Amino acid sequence: MPRPKLCRKIEFNPNITYFKPQGVPMRELEAVELTTEEMEAYRLRHIDEMDQQKAASKMHTSQSTYQRILYSAYKKTADALINGKAIKIIKTRN
Repeated sequence: MPRPKLCRKIEFNPNITYFKPQGVPMRELEAVELTTEEMEAYRLRHIDEMDQQKAASKMHTSQSTYQRILYSAYKKTADALINGKAIKIIKTRN
């Protein structure tokens, strides 16, 4: 049985939940789903310019978990940009 998921502190609450390539109807696109956890990790690293230790502490998680969340966000974002997919931001429960 897997361990229960811990609640992470997320201050980012997106008003916009979809991004898509211009000129392509949504019905023709695949979507990549980013969680608010992944968006928060990405925001802390690249907008707030925090190092891994500080960002992990702010999210109430370990550095290794923070790094896994951030890497997942990188991979999904790259997939969407390279392969012309939409990005859907989904809320995780807290």
